[in-house]
Amino acid sequence: MPGKTHNVTLIPGDGIGPEVTSATCKIIEAAGVDIRWDVCDAGAEVFKKGLETGIPTETIDSIFKNKIALKGPLETPVGFGEKSANVTLRKMFETYGNIRPIKEIPGVRTPYYGRGIDLVIVRENIEDLYAGIEHMQTPNVAQCLKLISRKGCEKIVRLAFEFARSEGRKIVHCATKANIMKLSEGLLKRTFEEISGDYPDIEAHHIIVDNCAHQLVKKPEQFDVIVTTNMNGDILSDLGSALIGGLGFAPGANIGDDFAIFEAVHGSAPKYAGKNVINPTAVLLSGVMMLRYLGEFKAAESIEHALYITLAEDRILTRDVMGDMGAASTTAFTDAIIKNLEKPFDTQKKRTYNPIQLPKVSKDPAPLKPKDRAVKGIDVFIELDKPFEVLGKNLEQLATSTPFEFKILSCRGVKIYPCLSLKEPDLVDHVCARFLLKDSAQQATNEMVLDLLQKLSKECRWVHLEKLNTFDGKTGYSKTHGEG
Repeated sequence: MPGKTHNVTLIPGDGIGPEVTSATCKIIEAAGVDIRWDVCDAGAEVFKKGLETGIPTETIDSIFKNKIALKGPLETPVGFGEKSANVTLRKMFETYGNIRPIKEIPGVRTPYYGRGIDLVIVRENIEDLYAGIEHMQTPNVAQCLKLISRKGCEKIVRLAFEFARSEGRKIVHCATKANIMKLSEGLLKRTFEEISGDYPDIEAHHIIVDNCAHQLVKKPEQFDVIVTTNMNGDILSDLGSALIGGLGFAPGANIGDDFAIFEAVHGSAPKYAGKNVINPTAVLLSGVMMLRYLGEFKAAESIEHALYITLAEDRILTRDVMGDMGAASTTAFTDAIIKNLEKPFDTQKKRTYNPIQLPKVSKDPAPLKPKDRAVKGIDVFIELDKPFEVLGKNLEQLATSTPFEFKILSCRGVKIYPCLSLKEPDLVDHVCARFLLKDSAQQATNEMVLDLLQKLSKECRWVHLEKLNTFDGKTGYSKTHGEG
């Protein structure tokens, strides 16, 4: 609340992080907000000390105590080693919603300037491929599990609608790839369509995510709020930032039931570190989002307007907008914003901000409870070390002495045996054998499955299996391309 002392964990971050967070803190303090900053470490230097998470215990304890953090960008090892400290923080504190505003900035000229872009991407933040559950199934094939839960979908969908209400927004689009991934991405679509009825004051539309990307480039002003899965949201929000001037203008908030972590979308840009040339706007606007979360609406508006005056009226611009000639330094830009605090700025479309009502979702880990369920077969993933026709014939023969019938052999989702879907398949050493019960009225027991696996082990090197479930009579698995 205004006038209150707020305890906030501050993680300066890597590369340019200390410069942009310092500028943000300086402006927030100049706006009269009383914040007690608890400065903590995370990221590159912590990784170098051998801590695999990149997040020390003191930092974790600080966020648990304060419930809120402002964070600079953190470096992440690419393609090897430890997981992203950014993702670890989001998961550790269950900040399931990533909110990324994409709003035209007065004075920042782009090909879209003047079209009134003002949308928000609400990205699911802890599931999907970003769960980072990966395995090398064979020496040549890697797997990443895409996990989408009903609870995760409900939380992010309700957050999107509640956020829309808090800012007086009237349309929510749900962007998915449910036309291809009908079970995983489809779960978000179905949940969105179910829950949208609880928000009759807001229009709800589903859109295929690739069309959403197309429409964002073609006519971005048509969008108000877009809710989507983790990876889709990451990609779309970076695309969106380009419409308004780049990542230097792209703020973000990670919101959970109990914790909130505010950070810019951009990375640590180490080659610019310490040069006093970087644009702090993205972190500053993340700080503005933090102030609104804290109830400091007047200070948030004052800072936002001071930024607009600096950019649009004073034409004080950093190198990412101006190039090197005539660009303001980070410190000069910061001082100019402070000078413009409390000055009025006329905006044609002034938005009214209200506290967001965080959604209340059941803690039950399994909100959907089927009345009837059955296992009708298994998919067994096998390392291919012989001609696929030979393997297929052997699996057919092997299954005759079991309750299962060998159905098909596929490679990367395409049927290869029996009867090739492709004339000359370009194979990898990772195939999937599907076995279904001969008696469709029967249910597969663990003993049946184990017996089949024992027989399979004498024939091939199997690496992974999936049970083929039905829930309330509905098939819980996808068909392979070419499967009858």
